Amino acid sequence: MNEQTVLVVDDEEAIAEAVRARLQSEGYFVVVAHDGPDAIRAHAEHRPDLVVLDLMLPGMDGMEVCKAIQRTRWTPVLMLTARTEEADKVAGFAVGADDYLTKPFSLRELAARVKAILRRMERIDELRQEGPIDNDGLSIDPARRRVSVDGGEIQLTPLEFEILLTLAREPGVVLSREVLMDRVWGYRDYAGGRVVDSHVARIRRKLGEGGEEPRFIRTVHGVGYSFGS
Repeated sequence: MNEQTVLVVDDEEAIAEAVRARLQSEGYFVVVAHDGPDAIRAHAEHRPDLVVLDLMLPGMDGMEVCKAIQRTRWTPVLMLTARTEEADKVAGFAVGADDYLTKPFSLRELAARVKAILRRMERIDELRQEGPIDNDGLSIDPARRRVSVDGGEIQLTPLEFEILLTLAREPGVVLSREVLMDRVWGYRDYAGGRVVDSHVARIRRKLGEGGEEPRFIRTVHGVGYSFGS
């Protein structure tokens, strides 16, 4: 396997260098940037497999950086935040972040998250071997990574695509948030339920779901989600 590249963006040099050292010890090629414009340039030059991105950057913050890089080439993003407010994390997902860690964090935990995200990206490539799924006007084509509703194509991020496909593979089966974390993210997190809920909400909006009777993804309160009836 080719060496995977991780772009680390943090204006605190001590944190950036500690993360660099840990990820290099795990076998990754690591590029470091300390502000938004440098991060965007590094992303274009090095085409990283993953970005570890601090939310609180001077001038151009992490949200703006995330939006800018996702417009040019979709890349998984692990957001680092000192904030604990749920709204900040949901906003991060809305601009294309895949996951988050709240500061202070352990380098071991960060390395585990990076590994899990990159494994998921490899698994997404393996999904291309699966046949299409068609259900009530929703079509999911893993080979082409396309989703359409009533003939109209829907743009999902790779993470959103995998969540939807994971649910659609087992129509009518209730999958708990913990199971979804295991299958999609590759680990469990004490706050993982909120992460799952945020992404499912975004998928639903893109699918045009609304009202009390969702067409595709049903909430089973206190448990998780199921696909279809």
